[in-house]
Amino acid sequence: MKNPVKNIITIQHPESMHHTNGMIGSWTDWELTERGKKQAAQIGRKLAAEFGQKTFVLYSSTLARASQTAEIICKHLNIEPQFTEKLKERNLGAAVGKSVQWLREHIETEEYTIDDKCFHDAESRRDAWNRLIPFYEAVVNSEAENIIIISHGDTLSIFNTMWLGLPVEFLNYGDLYGESGGVSFLAKNSQRKHVIKRLSDMSYII
Repeated sequence: MKNPVKNIITIQHPESMHHTNGMIGSWTDWELTERGKKQAAQIGRKLAAEFGQKTFVLYSSTLARASQTAEIICKHLNIEPQFTEKLKERNLGAAVGKSVQWLREHIETEEYTIDDKCFHDAESRRDAWNRLIPFYEAVVNSEAENIIIISHGDTLSIFNTMWLGLPVEFLNYGDLYGESGGVSFLAKNSQRKHVIKRLSDMSYII
């Protein structure tokens, strides 16, 4: 069997302040908690032990909770992170900076489809898909064989859908979600098939 021609590791940032204080994540620039920083370090140590002989290109969202994760992990892998706003979480418009309870009480539109927006100035999931497409295509078509992507739950769910070649409409009735701190392993093999080998492996933060 031939070796895969591209390996992508995606990491959903670990525990952030908004996981503990009842606030919205989205584009609010929350930092990692102390527990989250320890989880990021554990991910870095385990990836270095497992894949330290390989050279990775690492891309990260610019939001603090992701960029902090990237910086911690990169120290263990001896690489430099590359940051892009295309990997940011979905923008929830008026809800940014507000609490989850505030969103529930003030939401303008319930989101049942990929074109619904919870607020008029928010991104729909189709908007987030369109924002991510240029990055996705650049990664897939790049010469890099080993890539790490650090981002957020909704964004990575969209990325996973793209990876499997599913249409954006799949998100109307399905999701490929992970958990905070989860590490997923994607591969394009010698037959050019896109595979998700592991989805949201939580053992890396233990």
